[in-house]
Amino acid sequence: MDLVDFITRELTDDAWMDDGACKGLTHLFFPTAAERPQTRELREQAAQRVCEGCMVRVQCRDFARDNHEYGFWGGESEHERHAAGFRLIAPIGVRARQSS
Repeated sequence: MDLVDFITRELTDDAWMDDGACKGLTHLFFPTAAERPQTRELREQAAQRVCEGCMVRVQCRDFARDNHEYGFWGGESEHERHAAGFRLIAPIGVRARQSS
């Protein structure tokens, strides 16, 4: 693999993102720095309610699983994706322990 291959992003069909019910609600789907567990739980419950009626939920979930995304995608938290066998490059708990 040469440097160009290494730094070139694989093009994906992400037009489905335009139809997401979450547009404009980034604060519900990605944690703030030093988010407390109780706050995370409430935020993810609100995100889940948005995802429940979303017409691109499956595409969103699959995108997050395939691309090792952080945050809440397609009705799944990072923890839920990790538990389902879709590994993050550095799961939340690992990132937190490494930075301290």
